[in-house]
Amino acid sequence: MSASVRMAVLPACLLAALASLSARAQSVESPGGAIAELDTVEVIGQRPDGYAAVPSTGPTRLELSARETPQSISVVTREQMDHFGLNSINQVLGLATGINVEQVESDRNYYTARGFDITNFQRDGLGLPLPYGIQNGDIDTALYERIEILRGANGLMSSTGNPSATINFVRKRPGPDREGSARVTLASWDNARVDLDYATPITADGRVRGRVVAAWQDGDSYLDRYSREKQVYYGVIEADLGEATTIAVGASHQRNRPEGVLWGALPLFHTDGTPTDYDVSTSTAADWSHWYTDDTRAFVELSHALGGDWTLKAAYNFEDKQEDSQLFYVYGTPDPDTGLGLFAYPSDYEGRFKARFADVYASGRVSIGGRAHDVVVGANWARGENTEISWYGNDVGTPLPSLDQFDGNYPKPSFDAYSDGAAYDYGRESLYATVRWNLADHFKLITGANHTRVDTRGYSYGEQNTVDESRTTPFAGAVLDLGDTYSVYASYGEIFSQQGQTDVDNRLVGALEGRNAELGLKGEWFGGDLNASAAVFRTEQDNLAEYAGFDPATGRSYYAGLDARSQGVEFDVGGRIGDHWQLNGGYTLLDVEDAAGADARSYVPRRLLRLSTAVELPQVPGLSLGATLKWQSDIHRDAVAYDALGNATPVRIEQEAYALLGLMARYEFAQAWSATLNLDNVTDEKYLPSLYWEQGYYAAPRSASLSIAYRF
Repeated sequence: MSASVRMAVLPACLLAALASLSARAQSVESPGGAIAELDTVEVIGQRPDGYAAVPSTGPTRLELSARETPQSISVVTREQMDHFGLNSINQVLGLATGINVEQVESDRNYYTARGFDITNFQRDGLGLPLPYGIQNGDIDTALYERIEILRGANGLMSSTGNPSATINFVRKRPGPDREGSARVTLASWDNARVDLDYATPITADGRVRGRVVAAWQDGDSYLDRYSREKQVYYGVIEADLGEATTIAVGASHQRNRPEGVLWGALPLFHTDGTPTDYDVSTSTAADWSHWYTDDTRAFVELSHALGGDWTLKAAYNFEDKQEDSQLFYVYGTPDPDTGLGLFAYPSDYEGRFKARFADVYASGRVSIGGRAHDVVVGANWARGENTEISWYGNDVGTPLPSLDQFDGNYPKPSFDAYSDGAAYDYGRESLYATVRWNLADHFKLITGANHTRVDTRGYSYGEQNTVDESRTTPFAGAVLDLGDTYSVYASYGEIFSQQGQTDVDNRLVGALEGRNAELGLKGEWFGGDLNASAAVFRTEQDNLAEYAGFDPATGRSYYAGLDARSQGVEFDVGGRIGDHWQLNGGYTLLDVEDAAGADARSYVPRRLLRLSTAVELPQVPGLSLGATLKWQSDIHRDAVAYDALGNATPVRIEQEAYALLGLMARYEFAQAWSATLNLDNVTDEKYLPSLYWEQGYYAAPRSASLSIAYRF
């Protein structure tokens, strides 16, 4: 492990030497104050372009740079999303350091970091953990200026969740000037997309300003019978109500209409234990299956300067997500010679999740011992309502032909035999406080605590889901500057979360508790344009609800509580080197063990490499070339195969290590026009993107997209 740390720090040391020479040259060229001051203002807040992280309030409600934050944090910026056509959250997180996207179905995903599931998805720092820890439907990125990934426990601000990571979506906001863009994209499998983005002052003095965003996408897929149409709309208005007060009001709506969706996926082994091997396009979906989602959100934010370096901020968010689907699940194990042994399990499912979040906090400075210290005191409140109902027909268990002969032609049942579902309310109240102690010019200590009460009332698929939990979770972090470039840091945080999963006896698994500790080195170069970090971490989760199987008799997956821990090293880099080169990426090395020290969660890759880079070629003005590289080590899952006589055969499902290469070329062929060509999976790798379940499906083969954009 120590060797990995040395390897991670070496690139940072080389960059530091280069940056030192650059800094000395700049000090000779601009010894005065005006130019240097202007450069500093641009780096911190006024240059929107590039891959560099900007100060964030997500981890602590204190506005801290990446170097000042005593945890691992990385950012995917708007420019990076535009360069590589990252239009969905799966594409973004697939390029983020330490994140693994578990694509279990066409329209349902899990996400992992540091060996454990990511359940905290926030908008501008507010949110509730995902129901059942799973994301249903697509999340489009058109609405967001950047996406921040904080790895480790975030119990201080997230209150509840896993000690894996927190994903914070930062919405687009209007600026002081009129600007806009339009983009048209054509891609493989007859996909077409249009993006519009327009921001403008509404009043002559600019005190009221607005921004609207819209996106439309429609197309087929490499998967048999699968297609998707989606629409995204967003609008926000900001107004200065005086010299000290600003209010923002906004709303968004995303409409997903996928057809021919997967519910479950392909069987991965035969009755004799040998692996299956289907065409990449193979799907178990019926031709009538669909999974529609409508996600509506609204928010109000108020910021008021109290005077004396103190600010009061309040926010209220609303979410309403509705799902309407008719799904076709295939279960069983195929015979290696005939392909028979699969059975139908259709369902009609409807669900709705409504939630309201409120947060208010005051931040400012207090003077103690002759030094100014940063303080945050706040409270937040959340309420969620989850309802689900699943209807089934009398045809559950109908035998199916071999998948290589199945064309999706299965009669749609009436779904009137019986039903099951869930209806429960979720509540959370939190009080939190943070102090950043300015103990010396080069040493800062952050201490904080969050006291949270969580309650759930109702039932979930035949069992009472009524729980009341309270916890106080501490956080501590220290940052020691080693000069103008480097800092060392250490942090410790805790978090807890209720879990809605049930065990094989249909009883709730119970709450999990998590802890994260890390020690690291951070660097900052080129006036803050480039940030890098190397960290050693240890993460623990007690009573984690781990998937343990599927019961066809009830149509439910069941889970078992697992105590596990992960530890490893992580290197992350992001930003701009000089005037022409940008990069973002990282490397993660970890192991995951259960309480007995045995290997756990073997479907999580132990080594991950993520890299994206773009270079502007000064020899050809307007031309940029870029590439992405995603690599992961091998993964596996142990299972048991049963033949027609009930004989058991141990099975190990495996996915070998693989690398995915993407290429990008962008040309600005006029003052406001640009064209961007992207090639993904250039080597046409055939692979399973997840072994989270005992079923899986193949990821997309080689594909291409071309975008034409106009900015004004």
